[in-house]
Amino acid sequence: MKFMHLADAHLDSPFQGLSFLPSNEFKNIKQSTQKSFTKAIDTALDRNVDLVLIAGDTFDSVHPSPQSQLFFNREIKRLTDQKIQVVMILGNHDYLNPDEMLLPQTPYFKLLGSNEEVEEFESKTKGDFSYTVVGFSYQHNHIETDKISEFPKRRDNFTIGLMHAGAKTTTNYQNVYAPFTTAEIKDLNYDYFALGHIHLRQTLSEDPLIVYSGNLQGRHINEQGSKGVYIDTVDETTKKVGLDFVETAPIIWQMATLTLDREISQNDLTRQIVEILTKQNVQQTLFGLTIEGAQYLSEKELELVKDSDYWLQLSNSLKFDSRLVKVYLKNNEKLQLKTADKEAFDQAESETFELDKIYALANDLSKKSDYVADILKKPEFINEVKELAQVKLGQKLKDIDDEVNSN
Repeated sequence: MKFMHLADAHLDSPFQGLSFLPSNEFKNIKQSTQKSFTKAIDTALDRNVDLVLIAGDTFDSVHPSPQSQLFFNREIKRLTDQKIQVVMILGNHDYLNPDEMLLPQTPYFKLLGSNEEVEEFESKTKGDFSYTVVGFSYQHNHIETDKISEFPKRRDNFTIGLMHAGAKTTTNYQNVYAPFTTAEIKDLNYDYFALGHIHLRQTLSEDPLIVYSGNLQGRHINEQGSKGVYIDTVDETTKKVGLDFVETAPIIWQMATLTLDREISQNDLTRQIVEILTKQNVQQTLFGLTIEGAQYLSEKELELVKDSDYWLQLSNSLKFDSRLVKVYLKNNEKLQLKTADKEAFDQAESETFELDKIYALANDLSKKSDYVADILKKPEFINEVKELAQVKLGQKLKDIDDEVNSN
């Protein structure tokens, strides 16, 4: 038996923060999720799989465009026309009412657990190998209960778990996506557990295999590197599973770093940035750049590196239509404050960056936007906000300190 595990296609993803790009390029980037999905289907057909598992968040929201729904149906039809079974669940982004969705009407397509209850689906491959898929779909944005307790024990045939969920953490506000522990899943003794929701490709357990396939296309700088699907080959005698990752994303995201240890001219700054990006430019890439030692940049240079037109100018030197789309400034200089001032600064810093205060400030926005609510739960986003605020605050205090000391 051979099956594909894919998740988090996020069709209709808005790719926020990239609208400064030329319209044709921005359009091409927005189409990358569909291109990646199409390549995934191409791969399933080329590899002659028996089953395709879709582990949630196929669409980016509960209001998918008609175009993306029609696209999805056309692509799935390519599989079902070849009698390839497709089993799909809904995630926390696309928790749609199945009655309001355009879904393939064929016995070779199954939406599992559409009432948010764990459901079993049994079938056989063309070679008469029996298997069971067990899972559930979201019908709300959040599921706070541990759904693993509702999964039945492993069947005699090859048994696959299918779930869109996040591992339990010590932070309660994060435990809203069907929280689980790896130990709980292992206790089920399934032959394979296909997970969606976490966009980083990773294996939580080798025996049995508990796997996140990651998302199909990176959508921002925190989703770096190659993205794609797993092709899983089952030894029908031992029921052991072999994993093969296949890259499907047409565009990748990468970070680059420029470290400054002295003042630099604009020409040298531009040359060094292009050199660093060129070394990492092996396919179409959206780059983020961190400039460490930003204190060595003059006011004019600071203004320049934060200008998206400058990013476009730099990008003309790159191959594969790659672009620099984000610049981060990091000030490595430590403030020389008096003891009393340092204590006051540390206290103000800790109070300012309390998570509860950050969430309180963003509360109204998060109610109006699922995107804002989602990124507020990501530690890397909070860290980025904190780091940027620290740099800006440090620069302001340094200016005051320099002015005082020069008098």
